Amino acid sequence: MPLSLAEFHTLTGLLSKLLYTQHPPVIIPGEAILGIEAVAAGIAAPGRTFVNVVTGPYGRLFGQWLERGGSAVVEVKVPFDEVATTGVIASAIEQYQPDALSFVHAEVVTGGSNPAQDIFKLAQKYKLITVSDSVSAVGGEALNVDEWGVDFAVIGAQKALAGPNGVSAVSISPRGWEFLESNPAAPRNSILSLLDLKPSPDGAAPLRVPPNIPTLEARALIAALTQVEEEGLQQVIKRHERAAASAVAGITALGLDPWQKDFRHYSTLTTTVRINGKEGLQINQPIGIVAPGDGELFGQLLRINHFGANASRNSVEKAIAALAQLLEQEPGEALQAVREVWGE
Repeated sequence: MPLSLAEFHTLTGLLSKLLYTQHPPVIIPGEAILGIEAVAAGIAAPGRTFVNVVTGPYGRLFGQWLERGGSAVVEVKVPFDEVATTGVIASAIEQYQPDALSFVHAEVVTGGSNPAQDIFKLAQKYKLITVSDSVSAVGGEALNVDEWGVDFAVIGAQKALAGPNGVSAVSISPRGWEFLESNPAAPRNSILSLLDLKPSPDGAAPLRVPPNIPTLEARALIAALTQVEEEGLQQVIKRHERAAASAVAGITALGLDPWQKDFRHYSTLTTTVRINGKEGLQINQPIGIVAPGDGELFGQLLRINHFGANASRNSVEKAIAALAQLLEQEPGEALQAVREVWGE
C-alpha cells in the first residue's frame, strides 16, 4: 500500500522531535547525498560567497558543488586528523565576508567531530546562513536545530539511528527558505529541487503525500525513529559516547594510537586507528565493524564503526579482538580495558 498521509505526518513529526525544531523537514527520496547535493544546487549562485570548512572528503565535494553553481567558495581546510577551530573559521569570515558557512558535523571517515555548537554560535554572530552535513552526527550527538540557528541540516538514518539509507531529510529554517527562494538559479522541476518540496507556508497539511517518497524505506525510517524515541535520544547518544570511549581504551591497551589528534573531538560514531606502518593492520576488506580507510586514507587508518546497533559493548569487544588478532597479540588486557570504560 502507498504511504498514507497519517504515516507521512508521523514521519515528519518524529524527525522534528529528533532535531528539536518546530519546522517539519523536507523528506528526500533517496540516500542523504541527494539531499546534500540538493542543498548545494539550491543555494549556490553567482555573487554568493561561502566559507566551506573541509575536514574530510564530503566537505570538499560540497564545495565543488557550490562552485559548480557559480558561487565563490573560500575553503577552510585542516589536516584530516584534526577538526576545525572557531578561530580559523572566524579569520576566514572576517577576511572574505561570506553569505553562508558550511561544514560537516561529524566525520565518520576520519573519526573526528567538528565543534558544531560553537561553529553555529560563531555563524550567528556574523549573521551567516548555516549549512550542516549532519548525516552521520544525528543520533550520535546533539543537534538542536532551532536553538542553535541551523538553517540547513541534512540528515540520514543509516548511521547512529540504525535506519534505512534509501530515504533522508533536510531541515530548513524560515531564513533558509528565504535564501533558497531569493536564488533565481535554484532548481525547479528537478530531483534536486527543494523548492518543489516546500511545505505550505501557512502550516496547512498537504493534501497528498509528496511524490517519489519510497514507501518501504519511509516505513522503515518511522520504525527506526520510533525505536530511538522509545530508548530516548539522550540514551542513544550516551550509548554512542560509551562505545567511542571504550573503543579508544581498547586500542590504547593494544599499543595503538587514535588517528585523530585531539581527544576532545573524537567522533562518537567511529574510532579511527593510526596504522603507523604496522603491516598487520593493512587490510583490504572489512572484518566485522573494522574497516580500512576510505580513498586517500586507505593504508593510513582503520575505522571501528561502532554506530547504530553496533554502539554496544559486544560489538566493540569483537572489534578489539579482531585488531588483537591482526597484531598477533592476546586480547585479554584490551578487552578488560573496554569493559572497565563501558562500566557494566
